[in-house]
Amino acid sequence: MKTNKTIYWVSTGFFSAAMLFSAYGYLTAPEIKGAFAGLGFTEDFFRIELAIAKLLGALALIIPFVPRGVKNFAYAGFTINLVSAIIAHVAKDYNAYGFLIFSIVALALSYYSFSKLENLKLQIQS
Repeated sequence: MKTNKTIYWVSTGFFSAAMLFSAYGYLTAPEIKGAFAGLGFTEDFFRIELAIAKLLGALALIIPFVPRGVKNFAYAGFTINLVSAIIAHVAKDYNAYGFLIFSIVALALSYYSFSKLENLKLQIQS
């Protein structure tokens, strides 16, 4: 159980930090605004909406007392976000795959270890 907790907190910490960094960039970096425009999002609403969603999702993952259902919703949202990002990068031939691969691996490790910890909690309770 201790190993799962360590894997959970390390992977979740790295992933959440990456998403918070990404959200900050979405709100402040003119290059990111240009990248969204290059993908066809000429208005700012989607970029800002995505930044807020990443901020809230990262907080949902790192705050311990957030209910399991909310965390699962955050994991699902991040999975959809990352799959969509891969499709957009491939379609526009952007070469920023390192960050995406890192994020996917960290998200997968976080979710896997979270699921194992939650299953252990359920077994102990019953």
